[in-house]
Formats: sequence, structure tokens, C-alpha cells
Amino acid sequence: MDAFSSFFDSQSGSRTRWSHESLKNFRQISPAVQSHLQRVYLTLGCALVASAAGAYLHILWNIGGFLTTLATIGCITWLMATPPYEEKKRASILLGAALLEGASIGPLISLAIDFDPSVLVSAFVGTAVAFCCFSGAALLARRREFLYLGGLLSSGVSMLLWLHFASSLFGGSTALFKFELYFGLLVFVGYMVVDTQEIIEMAHMGDMDYVKHALTLFTDFIAVFVRILIIMLKNSAEKNERERKKKRRD
Repeated sequence: MDAFSSFFDSQSGSRTRWSHESLKNFRQISPAVQSHLQRVYLTLGCALVASAAGAYLHILWNIGGFLTTLATIGCITWLMATPPYEEKKRASILLGAALLEGASIGPLISLAIDFDPSVLVSAFVGTAVAFCCFSGAALLARRREFLYLGGLLSSGVSMLLWLHFASSLFGGSTALFKFELYFGLLVFVGYMVVDTQEIIEMAHMGDMDYVKHALTLFTDFIAVFVRILIIMLKNSAEKNERERKKKRRD
């Protein structure tokens, strides 16, 4: 937690030193890596569009579920096993995985649409803003400045897995569910920063696999989006319940 505090403190402390010119200062990133990042973010955008299409297909035909989740894992495994020089094939596999991932979270999106469509829009906008802010902070920060967070975040993911395993065996409480939700959101927001800087460093060392890098950021985006959407749905449902109880008393 101290590491996350230091991240926010460093950003707030440097805020006064930022100017219009400093926001465009990418001298630490070579032109080749800048070009690579453009391809990564373009591929990420295409993957998000494919994911939205998958969610729409679920709404039409109710195809999302456990099987699409398994198919998503299979596509990601296939992508990682495909040689990097087969770019078109790997990009197609990524779009297929994104489509299936969108169908997998389709039931949650369908629930949000039935409950309140504005919640879905707010969750997506909130995720997009968070991604732009944290990924942008990683681009503008000194190289390797936040890579040390990787070990802490890996420990956080391990903790989440063990908590989920324990709750599935012994039963979970509302407090534990809330902890998993908010702590998981904090972890994957941190991964947005770490993965962005890691992609930059790997590109500087010659790893220009933009499909794999786009997959990494896509995974972070979806993980944050799902958690924000669940939090907003839960808060909205609790608010509606309080209002109904108030009306009954009145």
C-alpha cells in the first residue's frame, strides 16, 4: 500500500512542474518504440471493439458463459504459441479472443442494461479515463520508475486467488466480497502502470510483439472494467433499496 501511496505522491508532486511542452516530451522513448506503442494502442482499440461485438452477440443470442470463457483461454494459449512473425494470424486470434471475452462478460453487461444502461456507460467511461490517466502517467514518468511495483502486484494477485479459493470452499461473506472487489480493482489499476512501462522496456530491448502487448493491456482494461461495473451496480442497487425503504416509512 505504501508503494501505491508513493506513486500518487510522486505524480502530485510533479504536477506543478508539468507544462504543455512537458506533456509532449517523449524523449526517453525512442521513435521506433513510439511507433510500436501506436500499433499497440491501435490493436488494443480494435480488441475493445471486438469485445463490444461479443457482448452484443450475447445480448442477441445468449451465447456467453463458461464455454466462451474456456474458448477465450484456448485462443490466448493459441496466440502465445503462434510464432511472432505470423502477425496477421496472431492479430486475428487476438480479435477472436476479445470477441469471446466480450461474450463471457455479456451476462454482466446484460444485467447492467436491464438495471440501468447509464451505469454501463459510466463504468466504461470511468475505465477509459482511468486507463488513459494511469497509462499516460507511465509513459510520461522516468523509465523503469514503477517497475518495482510488479512484485507487489503479483503478490496481490496471489492473495486474491487464495481468497477466492477459500471463499469457494468455506463460503464467503459480504465483507470479503467487497475486499476482493476493491483490492482487485487497486491491483489491476496498478498493472496498467506497470505493464505500460514493461512494454516500453521490452520494446527498447527489441521485443516489438505488438499483439502480445495489446493483449496484456486488454486484459488489464477488462479486469478494471468488470470490477468498476460490479461496484457501480452494487452501489446503485443499495441506493435504490434505501430509497424504497424511505418511501415505505413515509
